[in-house]
Amino acid sequence: MRSAGLKYAGRAEWVKLRTDPGNGWLLLGVVALTLAVGAAVAMTARCDALGCGEDATKLSLTGVMVGQVVVAIVAVLMVGNEYSTGMMHTTVAAVPRRLTVLFSKAAVLSAVTLVTGVVGVLGSLLVGGLVQPGRGFTEAHGYAPMSPADPETLRAAVGSVLYLALIGLLGLGIALIVRNSATAIGIVLGLLFFFPILTQVITDPDWQRLLQQIAPMTAGLSVQTTVGVDRLPIGPWEGLGVVALWATGALAAGGAMLRSRDV
Repeated sequence: MRSAGLKYAGRAEWVKLRTDPGNGWLLLGVVALTLAVGAAVAMTARCDALGCGEDATKLSLTGVMVGQVVVAIVAVLMVGNEYSTGMMHTTVAAVPRRLTVLFSKAAVLSAVTLVTGVVGVLGSLLVGGLVQPGRGFTEAHGYAPMSPADPETLRAAVGSVLYLALIGLLGLGIALIVRNSATAIGIVLGLLFFFPILTQVITDPDWQRLLQQIAPMTAGLSVQTTVGVDRLPIGPWEGLGVVALWATGALAAGGAMLRSRDV
């Protein structure tokens, strides 16, 4: 019965997401922005000599930093729109188990974000692989042709897709906590971009390193690094784990709020 309820709730969440035309445009925006920004950076970066120190893979995936903003907006609106229109009352009336509502929203959001992320990330790597050799990223300068078969490139690609999904879950959890779209978007973007700004302001290297290790965006996007990994303040997968902890905490708090409130 419980699995049937989750299946029904998941189908309902998919219908709500699919029938709102704004969501389709936003998800298309994730792909477009990820590709456009990644392509722009790939076409402007240069490596003019051996050992120029640039990370070709990470440059191609720069668009993920912009795409995550739209992912967060989609996630927040998935909850915020229901609260603003009063539809959340209908949702919990149809699915009385509040955690089933939470899990179904998280599952549908993760699915669409993963698909969108795969398209954006693979497209960015394809563009980078075509453009960057003409910008000096050649074997003569120490750069092998970019290929998903390369373990570090594959890790950067898979990690970037997972990162986008985790940012979506973070946004979903925060939206459930505050129940207001504008406030939730502000909090998510603040968490993503405040820590990097604070790191630039603080001069103590130990505090800088600590902030880089706990900041969701700085730690999470370390998974894209393929050059100088040993110099990172936190390892690539460990950094992604930090984002997973932020998302898990937000979902746990959001789920608790969903259960304890009338709606």
